[in-house]
Amino acid sequence: MNLIDYSDSRPIYEQIVENFKMQIFKGILREGDQMPSVRSLAVELSTNPNTVQKAYTELERQGFIYTVKGRGNFVKGDSLLVENKKEELVKQIIELFTEAHEIGLSLDELVEEIKKKLADITLGGENV
Repeated sequence: MNLIDYSDSRPIYEQIVENFKMQIFKGILREGDQMPSVRSLAVELSTNPNTVQKAYTELERQGFIYTVKGRGNFVKGDSLLVENKKEELVKQIIELFTEAHEIGLSLDELVEEIKKKLADITLGGENV
């Protein structure tokens, strides 16, 4: 499991949080799935167990996981999380389109540029 990028300037616990959130959004981790234990994930990532615990606490605070005493942490199934993420992304996109419009880029120009960039990424062997 590759959850940490040491060249990333974000704290390790934030990287763990974001990676698990993406796994939940993508359906890799599903409702009711048990999360790795704090200790085993810390060993696997060669990090301090307190760092993993901090990440799990944040995931629980944000509503992505829940804890069962004596059993561990589990993925919380909540379709609202995905809907909230979609709304957040749409809001960010609208802000970017608004900014582009303010500097004189038309919607058509912007969409065309995005299509070109996505084609370059796809042709480069990466999936979008």
